[in-house]
Amino acid sequence: MNEKLVFCEECRKDVAYVVVETSMTEKLKGTEYHYTGREARCADCGSLVYIPEINDYNLKALYDAFRLQNGIVSLETILAIPEKYNIGKRPLSLLLGWGEQTFSRYCEGDLPTKQYSETLAKLYRDPAYYAELLESGKGNLKNKAAYDKSKKAVDALIGVTHGDSSKINTAIQYLLNQCEDITPLALQKALYYIQGFYYAFYHTFLFSENCEAWVHGPVYHDIYTRYRDYHYDSISQDIVFDDSVITAPERAIFDSVVRYLCCYSGKILEQFTHNEEPWLHTRGDLSSSAPSDRVISQASIGEYFSSVKSKYDMVIPNDIRAYAEDMFRSI
Repeated sequence: MNEKLVFCEECRKDVAYVVVETSMTEKLKGTEYHYTGREARCADCGSLVYIPEINDYNLKALYDAFRLQNGIVSLETILAIPEKYNIGKRPLSLLLGWGEQTFSRYCEGDLPTKQYSETLAKLYRDPAYYAELLESGKGNLKNKAAYDKSKKAVDALIGVTHGDSSKINTAIQYLLNQCEDITPLALQKALYYIQGFYYAFYHTFLFSENCEAWVHGPVYHDIYTRYRDYHYDSISQDIVFDDSVITAPERAIFDSVVRYLCCYSGKILEQFTHNEEPWLHTRGDLSSSAPSDRVISQASIGEYFSSVKSKYDMVIPNDIRAYAEDMFRSI
């Protein structure tokens, strides 16, 4: 029972009330929607009483049912976007090329169109997409401070830090700088071979990120998200690489992977990995077309590439060449 009193039309006096959940059906845009709402009832006679907060709750529940049935992004997701990317509602609207108040209206409960809903959902789930939008639309922002704050937030989300890049991002920058036509598929395989051969030669892993056994070979999920819009096209980015950020051992592995493995297409490298124990063992009994997010363990990567180094009597990273040529002949 709620201590707050409300006027009851039947009792003709202020009364306490109870709130109960109940199934409701309402029409919205000509279609009926079923949802779980709430009713406030007089504690004395059981009649319905009007509580503004409960009316608002039921309206939101109705809109939530509409969103769910029609594939419209949830209000919670919309509200989370400005916080996730550290940007105000008005600057975000301007960044999207919408009216200055459009995003604010959606935050207040207005229903976006299907097209705008898809944009908002993609913004929330894909920081790489937001990062591209921020760069292309920064001219729409009214001050640089809004851009700088949001840039810092999204860089942290996609793993790009300033002055202290993670090793996997350093490797990506090096590969994009050295390879003129590397596709997302080839990039994934190059990163996998860097990880494996670095361990084989130096007995430690260069990347902390997990690699997953996808249909098309080993994949670093976050890197896939970052570059997936390129599909099978080459990644076109202007990279000015600072050589001082890598060590001599890192350069030796990077250069050997570029020279002896990145000379093959992503599809060829995919076939290489399909014949290697880490991917095969992790996939197990999955069919060749079955999606999977199974992690290829570092133990299996380390063991396999250490055995490759031993089998081919590799002394220096340049000896990777023999393994690459054998793999190509075997497919």
